[in-house]
Amino acid sequence: MLDCYLNAIGLAAPGLPGWPASAAVLQGQAAYEPTPLEKYKPELLPANERRRATELVRMAFRVSEELMSATSVPMADCASVFASSGGDYPIIDQICRSLCEGERLVSPTQFHNSVHNSAAGYWSIATGSRQPSTSLSAYDDSFAVGLLEAMCLCQQEQLPTLLVVYDIQPPYPLGGKRLIPAEFGVALLLTPSASEHSLAHLQLSAINTLASSTQAQPALEALRLANPAARSLPLLELVAQGRAGSLVFACANQQSLQLQVQPC
Repeated sequence: MLDCYLNAIGLAAPGLPGWPASAAVLQGQAAYEPTPLEKYKPELLPANERRRATELVRMAFRVSEELMSATSVPMADCASVFASSGGDYPIIDQICRSLCEGERLVSPTQFHNSVHNSAAGYWSIATGSRQPSTSLSAYDDSFAVGLLEAMCLCQQEQLPTLLVVYDIQPPYPLGGKRLIPAEFGVALLLTPSASEHSLAHLQLSAINTLASSTQAQPALEALRLANPAARSLPLLELVAQGRAGSLVFACANQQSLQLQVQPC
């Protein structure tokens, strides 16, 4: 069993414009309204990197920078796990279109942003972190697999660990085959021991089941299913409500994960 503590959260999605601002919706005290997010300008990136940053990278920075503002833990001291279900779909689309042209000219900036660890690379530049970092993709199971990797890093290395999971809408024609109708990003700061700022105690183990935890509010359940990163919503709901609970993240390989959540 993996064991760690949740200490800070960053959140961004239509109608959920930040962790504190989303509390009323997650607590069931306000109706969910999918108001579009405003454009985001990363504050930590130098000007040159900011100009090259894609919308996917900006989503990763939006939630990571919100989390950073809510904790005193230096980001340079944190290990990190960045997860998205399929990478930067708009960049994939642009490169594929370029390869269909006669000259097949791929922009160096597009190629630079096409690698799956681009967000992690930008983050390490911005924070000066030299700690271990993993970038992964597990399709619809990317949040669960990212959480597993982050908790492994946190417990094994005894380091504070940043987990960032994010996806944006793929453009046409990719969007016709990979439907992600809503953007969503979440960042979690995990630590190996409790502190006065800890929000919840997390314990993760394997379980044989095919039934994932769902949302009580139909609108939030629709959002949970609309974006792989939004599979985090049942956890966010428990933390926002200060409730204990047992969550299941069913994975495609039928070896699902059970997360025990205990408020601190």
